[in-house]
This record gives sequence, C-alpha cells and structure tokens, in this order.
Amino acid sequence: MNPVVGLDISKGESQVQAFLDKGKPFRKSFKVSHTLEGLGSLIEFLEQVQQETGQRPCVILEATGHYQTPVVQYLEERGYLLIIINPLISYKAKSTSLRKVKTDAVDAFHLCELYYKEELEPYKKRGIQLLNLRNLTRQHENITGVMIQTKLQFQAVLDQVFPEYRGVFGDLYSVVSLLILKEFPSSEDILKADDETISRKIKELCKSRSIRWANEKAIKLKEAAIRNPFEKTVYQSHILSLGIYINIILQYKEHLSRLESEIDALAKDIEEYNIIKSIPGIGEKIAATIISEIGEIDRFNHPKKLVAFAGVDPSVFESGKFRATQNRITKRGSSRLRHALYMAVRCAIRDCRKKKTTDEIIPRNQKMRKYYDKKREEGKPFKVAVIACVNKLLHWVFALLKSKTTFQDIA
Repeated sequence: MNPVVGLDISKGESQVQAFLDKGKPFRKSFKVSHTLEGLGSLIEFLEQVQQETGQRPCVILEATGHYQTPVVQYLEERGYLLIIINPLISYKAKSTSLRKVKTDAVDAFHLCELYYKEELEPYKKRGIQLLNLRNLTRQHENITGVMIQTKLQFQAVLDQVFPEYRGVFGDLYSVVSLLILKEFPSSEDILKADDETISRKIKELCKSRSIRWANEKAIKLKEAAIRNPFEKTVYQSHILSLGIYINIILQYKEHLSRLESEIDALAKDIEEYNIIKSIPGIGEKIAATIISEIGEIDRFNHPKKLVAFAGVDPSVFESGKFRATQNRITKRGSSRLRHALYMAVRCAIRDCRKKKTTDEIIPRNQKMRKYYDKKREEGKPFKVAVIACVNKLLHWVFALLKSKTTFQDIA
C-alpha cells in the first residue's frame, strides 16, 4: 500500500483526508485546529493510517503563505515526509472535473488524488540561517515600501506649507533636515527666529559639521522662508500632519537601520552570500536578498529549474501550425528574487566612474556588459536584453554555488 494524507490548509485550521492507496479513501474527512491539541489529534490519525497499511503515510498540502507554518514545523519535528505543492498545480488538477464544487473537504480529497497522478518531489527543509535572512530581507522590503508611501504623503503636505524648503539641505530626508523642519515647520517660525538661534540649532543636530556649515544652512533657510509663497499658515492641520509624518519617517529610518545591521551580521556568516557578492554589480543588500530567496542550491539539480523558480523562463504557446514568436516571461516564480536580479543586472551593465589615472570608462561587470551589448546588436529591446542577462546571471549563480567558487571577470 501507498498511504497519503491530504491537508487543505486555511487560517487556524486544516481539513484532513486520508487514502490507504490509490482510489481507497480512509474514513470521513474532518477538520483539526492549529493548536497543540488539534495537531496532536492529527498525529493520532496519522498513526491509525500507519496501523491500517503498515507504512507511515506522507502528508501532501498546498503552499499557503504562512498559514501552513505551524503544521509543517510540528510534522517535521516528528519525522513525517511532507510534499508541499504550488497552488497552480493543484488548481489545474481540480479544474479537470466537470462538476463545479469548491469545499475544503473536496480540496483535501483532490490533493490525495493528485499524489497518485503526479511525480511530486518531497519538501526539503531549509536552513534556519537562510530562513532568518529571508524574513529580515522581506521585512526590510515591506518597511521600505510603506516608508515610500509615507514620504509621498509628507511631500504633499510640505507643498502646501513650505515648498521652498526643498533644496536647503542636500537630502530632504536626512535626520537633521527632518528635525529642523519639525522645529521650524513654516516660514513664519523661521522669520521670527534670528540667524544665531537657527544656526545653533542646526549645529546641535549635526555635530559632525562645522559652525560655518551651520551658518550657511541658516542663511539658506532664511532665504527659502522669504521666497515661500505661503506667508502665513492658514491650516494648522497641515502643521500637525507634517510633524506626524516626520516622526513616522524617523521611526522607519531607525527600524531600517536596525534591520540592515542585522542582515549584514547574519549574512557575513553565510558562505553563499560571499560567493554571490563576488559578482560585480551585486551589493550587500541585493546579495542577501538573492541568496535568501534561492535558499540551498541543492534544491535545484539544473540551472533551468532555478530560472523557472525566478519566473524568468519564457512562456511557450503552440497550437496546430501556429508557433508564437513573441513570448513573455512566465512570472510564476519569486517576485522578490526577480526584482533583485533585475536590479543586479542594471547595476552590472552600468558604467563605472572614471579611474583616477585614466579617462577610460569601464562597466562594473565586463562579461555581463559584453553579453548585453551582443543582445542589443541583435536588435533586442532594452528590457528583453536585460531579462536575457538575468537568465545568464542565474546560470552563473547556479555554477558558482554548486562549485563554491567566486566570480572571475575579464582581466
């Protein structure tokens, strides 16, 4: 016999269905909660299936984000073989039925049937170190996205209070710039204060710079206040909103700084991270994202599988005598990995600054730039050429991680 137990995972609970062998369901489907008591009852059921068949059943389930995490961890610790499949595979299998029925019990039943129809690979447990790195890089990306939205809202309010403030400091979002704006949010506040008070405040907030620099910024701030079209602030609600947005942005900057230091500290102990970082054009953050999203390279036995995992493999469409010639990439893999690889290629093909000794301009990654130029000469559009470079980069990553060697560029 070849027993299997299908789990249809949802938030806080799972639907359970067992098969003793192909076409032989075992007992009626039931639900278990994701608590110690509920998972304990699941183990008891798995042991009953084992007693019936004489073999330990494997467990098949869909990937459902973080909902399956407690179940997977609980079963892994007890040595059960897990098969976690892509929802696209199970959806395709369910759509073969003419009847339109969608329930948790039916889904669990279909998962068991799918086990006997397809050759599915068992789930490979990922290292805790790489999972921690993945969680940190994803959290960094999420907070960065939220901060960008906050900055846009902040700019909208600033344009209605003090638009001339832009350009006073080199970086509008530097800590000293935000704190000065919080202290003097309108042109009225600046014009009421004398130059010495403003200069002293700037020097207090930026002790690394000279008093001369602080005086220059105080003068620029006064000039900006004089040019400001809003002589008086009519809406005090804008001043309140400005202060709130400044506090939020400063908190986000602090959180991102802490995450970056944690990512750097964790990544330095990972051998694969240093290998990826040896490729010109790939910096610390992108290297950490790439290696954390790929995970252990042993999960892939061919570079094409890694390409498919990133979702940059070309789609294929053929019907009769028709053969599609303009095929888009599938985009069915990790979007975070795809974005990191795209940025890595953009950095790699970009020209470096001029060297101090010569006027020659060279690309950061000469091998990648040579391949990119070749694709452009063939008439490929910019994005098509970049995606081709992403595909090439993934083949390099696969070879380097398998051989555990660093990248060698053209001398």
